Amino acid sequence: MTGEYQHSLDAKGRLFIPARLREELGDTFYLTISDEPCLWAYSAGSWQSMVDKVRSMPYVARKKLRPIFSCAAKCELDSQGRALVPQGLRDFASLRKNVTVIGCDDHAELWDSDTWKPVRDTETTPEYLAEIMKELNF
Repeated sequence: MTGEYQHSLDAKGRLFIPARLREELGDTFYLTISDEPCLWAYSAGSWQSMVDKVRSMPYVARKKLRPIFSCAAKCELDSQGRALVPQGLRDFASLRKNVTVIGCDDHAELWDSDTWKPVRDTETTPEYLAEIMKELNF
């Protein structure tokens, strides 16, 4: 998944999912918390791949990922391409009104736009990218 999209939550907590990402996420997808103040969105296939990977881990390791599953929500798009973002997930990522949806390889991320802006500004400098590419031997 790729791209960056700006949208707003409606009064009921529904978010319009961009058409390009709807094609990749599908009509049913999974939202969960992440290791940053945002939400991860996985297509059913990508979610199943993650589940399979976790199931292959020893039980002690699996328990460490419990929050990702306990906070997850199965979401379905309505006829207008919107998905309800559950209140608990909105609270986790501080999603209030303006939401930035970004593609991030095998998943999308949902950020409060004000929270995303400084992250984006930091991570899209030539210096930062050069440092990361060097670190990753890319």
